[in-house]
Amino acid sequence: MSTQFSRRLALGLAASFVLAAPALAQQNQVVRIGASPGPHAEILEKVKPIAAKNGLDLKIIEFSDYVVPNQALAAGELEANSFQNQPYLDNQVKDRGFKLVSVGLTVNFPLGIYSSKYKSWAEVPDGATVAIQNDPTNGGRSLLLLQDKGVIKLKDGVGFKPTVADIVSNPKKLKIIEIEAAQTPRSLADVAAAAINTNYAVDAKIEPTSAILREDPKGPYVNLIAVREADKDKPWVKALLASYHTPEIKAFVAERFKGSVLAGW
Repeated sequence: MSTQFSRRLALGLAASFVLAAPALAQQNQVVRIGASPGPHAEILEKVKPIAAKNGLDLKIIEFSDYVVPNQALAAGELEANSFQNQPYLDNQVKDRGFKLVSVGLTVNFPLGIYSSKYKSWAEVPDGATVAIQNDPTNGGRSLLLLQDKGVIKLKDGVGFKPTVADIVSNPKKLKIIEIEAAQTPRSLADVAAAAINTNYAVDAKIEPTSAILREDPKGPYVNLIAVREADKDKPWVKALLASYHTPEIKAFVAERFKGSVLAGW
């Protein structure tokens, strides 16, 4: 091999390396984000192409319950999750010691009481069985909904996490049972009515606007994006929020969910 050819080859390889380096540097950062099935995951699919333009490669991982997404985030198996509200996150942080924080709001899912047997709450008979979620945050939220609608009365000062033991007045003598949130849609065959979170209602093909009692869109129940506390100021977090908080996503939520899911930012 001639010396001149060797030099040309070396220069060519060097140029190829220089050209390849920026391409590698421009690869989008992978962000694994956990979400519950239904609207949360569906919205994130719409966020994904916007995030790609902002330098992120979103990997959406679905979880069918409310416990594992925070465990996975705390363990470093995810970079973020999108499925919970602030009271639920606060409860998880307190009970499990997770170092997780909210970095931005997403959407609000007004909670509903549903029935496959009765078309209105007035038809629900005295002594009927009503299912609510067995976790403190969602179960408490359902009890507050029942109180807001005049069905029961709770002790004063119970905050956002009342329990069945806090009921001081139950004129219809309802039997309130507690089951896992993900199982509430299946319980409709066995109970007079059930409190069902909107994402589980949508996943079970239940129309959210068919609730016989429905929560007003108020209070601290707007959902959020959570990350590890150590990551909250990282550039990719800012890029993720900027991708979510766009007019395009707000318009998609309004058109797709027809008021059953509300933009919370």
